[in-house]
Amino acid sequence: MNGPQIPFSFAPELRLFLPADRRRPGTPVTTDGVSTLGHVVESLGVPLTEAGRLLVDGKEVARSHIPGPGESVEVEAVTRPQEVPGAPLRFLLDVHLGTLARRLRLLGVDAAYESEDIGDPALAALSAAQRRVMLSRDRGLLRRRELWAGAYVYSDRPDEQLRDVLGRFAPALAPWTRCTACNGPLQDAEKEAVREHLEHGTRRTYDVFAQCVACGRVYWRGAHHAKLQAIVEDAVREFGTTAA
Repeated sequence: MNGPQIPFSFAPELRLFLPADRRRPGTPVTTDGVSTLGHVVESLGVPLTEAGRLLVDGKEVARSHIPGPGESVEVEAVTRPQEVPGAPLRFLLDVHLGTLARRLRLLGVDAAYESEDIGDPALAALSAAQRRVMLSRDRGLLRRRELWAGAYVYSDRPDEQLRDVLGRFAPALAPWTRCTACNGPLQDAEKEAVREHLEHGTRRTYDVFAQCVACGRVYWRGAHHAKLQAIVEDAVREFGTTAA
């Protein structure tokens, strides 16, 4: 490219997307003189889902701005909590984020999940069709133009992933109201109504049940309840009020 050299500075949390030689604040980037600022940012490796305000010489500009000679650019991270206007806040997770999906559902957050790899184009189209925020660690997926909205999941550890998503989007929490298997709503169920779904030991030991309206799965406070309860209590304690 033979265009102007533009100094770029990125927020610290965005520098992991950049090549090592681009991470120092004020590093000059040679542009072609016709590409938009959004295109340049993305070409450097930063998904636009992760970019917040774009500042040119300290003033906010649109992604369509074409940087010119003598300008300097700052790229901020998204503001937290991030607002997602245009639809109820709900998520779509790719095949690699199954544990995160189950934990979001445990907290009552609407989290669709594809347990098979249906491919980036299909995921992006589903995000757009259902107006769901695409959660992924796949930077290529997050750069697809069809996406309605998206967010990079910064950690590969489920505990940190959950804190990241809850801190970024601040969804209303309603623990124990969604099926962790299919994302459907749960309702209280009488023991006799679900008896055929229970093993003998469960029928003998437990009396309080819930059932998924969508898939029919039955839930009770079994051996893993203490671990799940700890996840719920930690999330509610750190991220605030629950949904009514």
